Amino acid sequence: MNLPKELKYSEEHEWVRVEGNKAYIGITDFAQSELGDIVFVELPEAGDEVEQDQPFGSVESVKTVSELYAPVSGKVLEVNENLEDEPELVNSDPYGDGWMIVVEMSDTSELDKLMSAEEYEKMVTEND
Repeated sequence: MNLPKELKYSEEHEWVRVEGNKAYIGITDFAQSELGDIVFVELPEAGDEVEQDQPFGSVESVKTVSELYAPVSGKVLEVNENLEDEPELVNSDPYGDGWMIVVEMSDTSELDKLMSAEEYEKMVTEND
């Protein structure tokens, strides 16, 4: 399982890469492997507000449709437009080209509720 140490992780299998007041958000390598081949990604628009632990979009795979939950609250600054034509980027590069949205965080203390790579790995291996 690929879990970059510099990222924060949510119980809903999203990751966060913090750059200043911006949070890059995507789904984990574990989540994309559980979902299987992703065929469609529905994301909010730039300018939309997202709220921690609330749905902000969904991913559709050949197996199922799963909600995406915001790991932090804030305003969507950017949406990965490449996923419209290439949703499979979420499978092939979940922490790179498969990122989903960039959020300007409204409350950076919400990051404290997220897990480290070690804590996330422990959570998913205990649930297996």
